[in-house]
Amino acid sequence: MSERLEIQMPATAEPEFFDDAKAAVARVIALYEEATSFLLEKFNATMESGQAATRYRAFYPEVRVTVASHLKHDSRLSFGHVPVPGVFATTITRPDLFRNYLTQQLDLMIRNHGIKVQVGPSNTAMPVHFAVASRPDVTIPQEGALDFSLRDVFDVPDLANMNDDIVNGTFTVGPDGTKPLAPFTAQRVDYSLARLSHYTATSAEHFQNHVLFTNYQFYVDEFEKMAREKLADPSSGYTSFVAPGNFEITDPQGDIPGLAKLPQMPTYHMKKPDGQGITLVNIGVGPSNAKTATDHIAVLRPHAWLMVGHCAGLRNSQKLGDFVLAHAYLREDHVLDDDLPIWVPIPPLAEIQVALQDAVAEVTRLEGYELKRIMRTGTVASIDNRNWELRDQTGPVQRLSQSRAVALDMESATIAANGFRFRVPYGTLLCVSDKPLHGELKLPGMATEFYRTQVANHLQIGVRAMELISAMPLDRIHSRKLRSFEETAFL
Repeated sequence: MSERLEIQMPATAEPEFFDDAKAAVARVIALYEEATSFLLEKFNATMESGQAATRYRAFYPEVRVTVASHLKHDSRLSFGHVPVPGVFATTITRPDLFRNYLTQQLDLMIRNHGIKVQVGPSNTAMPVHFAVASRPDVTIPQEGALDFSLRDVFDVPDLANMNDDIVNGTFTVGPDGTKPLAPFTAQRVDYSLARLSHYTATSAEHFQNHVLFTNYQFYVDEFEKMAREKLADPSSGYTSFVAPGNFEITDPQGDIPGLAKLPQMPTYHMKKPDGQGITLVNIGVGPSNAKTATDHIAVLRPHAWLMVGHCAGLRNSQKLGDFVLAHAYLREDHVLDDDLPIWVPIPPLAEIQVALQDAVAEVTRLEGYELKRIMRTGTVASIDNRNWELRDQTGPVQRLSQSRAVALDMESATIAANGFRFRVPYGTLLCVSDKPLHGELKLPGMATEFYRTQVANHLQIGVRAMELISAMPLDRIHSRKLRSFEETAFL
């Protein structure tokens, strides 16, 4: 296509100002639907004709606020306000999915600063791939499949708008001085929503505010069993269960067809109204998977995520089936070294620690000193080499001993570190499945009755801990421990 095509866009909408968060979000939704409808219509017409004589472009909606005063605001929450005057803006995608979140965040800004929020089109073009992502009946052809280049006619995903500069603290303020209002741009969110659907085989709409990660299929089976039990109990508050393929049941006896081939990270959801239920993700083995899952789930702004998986016990006093509550992490996973330097501490979060300990006590019916019989608190080491035992033991064992490690796995430090990086409260409760330093390797037939009982209890503990966390006020869970010097106003 040698000549430059004329650009056709929806009619330009003037920015509007709102002092009511619900009205502001309604306007964002209208702008988003206008942009996506325009792109979908033009995409379908172009595919039908097989010709392109015009370039089409639409823009993400933008929310912008101007804070002109240093007047004190209500800072009891660690979010919902900005520390200094200035202009702050963010592009928005899928406002239907984020309606409650956006309403809450904008309402806090309006009340804390006594300002109006500006809503209008941004200058960030919306890629056609993301505009049609929620339409399973529409497929974007691969480059080269058409008689013309798709990128000559529509905007496509741009890596310059899909980075983690804001959450990593490396964001550079533009020439106009505008600072970020939210931790992620619209394109970054759209990218992760698409990846989530690919990796988990469930839509973003089903994800709940409380996420459990595991590395063992047994927990999936127990999770479905537990979900059916809770659906049978009207007082539980759970309303449905969703499995990969977006198969959803509300009847405890309901049939779940299942998929012929499971996705890389099968994901299941015990749903409650307003997303207050629990999601379980089987991330499999390794820090790369752990980073991938958390990189994308983070854009949904969950209230907490926990790792409940298996680990190697490193102390002779431990038994198979014992629990380990992480209060520190030895990071030898390496997948986050470029985003979060190794010298950054990953602190334990008191609210999460207490919820996990209380859940262990409740499920096992052990308290105080007796709880020490089955649970150790200490450093968890995460490593990127599954067969670390086959290397020279001098270096690894010395580092494990110096760090006071009580357990080793391949995912927990990654999940905790990404929780710290993305400002998502995190925690870890592991179950000892082998003791490689003491001759008890992970081999068939080694599971004792105690071990089998504890594994069954483990998921119950994780679910109960999340229920305790969900009952906490937001100002307790989203504390300043995860906030840096200069933070976005949006959580």
